[in-house]
Amino acid sequence: MRIIRNILIVLFTVGAVTLSLAQQKKLVQFSGVIHNADTNVVVPYVSVTNLSHKNHTVNANHQGYFSFVAHEGDTVLFTSVGYLSTRVIIPRVPEDKYTAMVKMTAEIKDLPMVTPYPWASIDEFNMAFMSLEIADDDFVVAQKNLSPESLAALAAVTPRSAEEIQSFSATQNHIGLSNKAVNQRMANPLLSPFAWGNLIRQISEGNKSRARNR
Repeated sequence: MRIIRNILIVLFTVGAVTLSLAQQKKLVQFSGVIHNADTNVVVPYVSVTNLSHKNHTVNANHQGYFSFVAHEGDTVLFTSVGYLSTRVIIPRVPEDKYTAMVKMTAEIKDLPMVTPYPWASIDEFNMAFMSLEIADDDFVVAQKNLSPESLAALAAVTPRSAEEIQSFSATQNHIGLSNKAVNQRMANPLLSPFAWGNLIRQISEGNKSRARNR
């Protein structure tokens, strides 16, 4: 009876070892590059977690490349901010390495509307409101815009229109012609009162000189 029991123990041990060896997974070098599923642009610094091996985590580099040792059949989780999580199961491969092109989809979230306020508290708002300067109404604004100072400042920087330039040119031409006519009249001795005065004085002095000579 003891012999039979020993034989059964040996057979059970051998079967357990054989089953354990059969269930043992092969180690593979799992490598790959992570891309955006929509734009095909690399996704950098993605967290790669082996869920089947104590949540062992590695990070992809700035070019989206990763590489670590895992087992066949392990489930690997890829996570990154702004992207949906992606799972990859390492299949059975004839060699001791497996390369994958992992695609991650961008996650779009509608955030609730937020209204920012420049005041940190109600007291700050009350202080700002009490020191607020009330703007002028339309009538006061119009008065300021039509004041002589505002009109002079506006005229200094506002270019003249074609009508204003034509009117100014006509006025200058009229003034020039008027001055020319006055100068011509003043140049004619017959129209000059000073010339007539000198002529009368010379005639008077001539008469006096002739009277003395007689």
